[in-house]
Amino acid sequence: MKTKKMILKALFIAMHVALCYVSINFGNMVITAAGLPIIIGAMMFGPISGLEIGLMGSFLNQMLKYGFTATTILWILPAGVKGLLIGAYAKHKKYKLNRKQMIFIIALSAVIVTTMNTAVMYIDSKLYGYYSFVYVFGAIIPRYISGILTSIVHLAIIELLMKRISIFGLNNQISEL
Repeated sequence: MKTKKMILKALFIAMHVALCYVSINFGNMVITAAGLPIIIGAMMFGPISGLEIGLMGSFLNQMLKYGFTATTILWILPAGVKGLLIGAYAKHKKYKLNRKQMIFIIALSAVIVTTMNTAVMYIDSKLYGYYSFVYVFGAIIPRYISGILTSIVHLAIIELLMKRISIFGLNNQISEL
């Protein structure tokens, strides 16, 4: 079972990296499914696995897009926190989340991740000398709206996946991991 879990976590990490390259952009708002593997992995395996999936997936994405910089660690933290938070909540609820609980934790994690990303953007812009209040904070409302819209997309996909999993009888196999 440990091998299956490790393979699934590696698959979620790879899916996160691949999905980072797929997004819908509306000016300053970006909608992406990249957080979906983090959410699903955290809901299935708990906080430590959610943290690992978020940190490793985000780290690999950072390496592929930007290389290693002084702020790389800061840029990967929000994805790790997302996995940790969702995994801790799922574990607290004994991995049996209803729709309201999923909406709550996915939306809460979106708000926290958006706040953390804004803080990292502030630090990065100060460190590298491109800070401007308008750049960092001017689009904060659209970024929060984008986070909430992305949460809605994530929730819709998760609900669809959960229906498919129960149709094929895979939920017992997943719970054994």
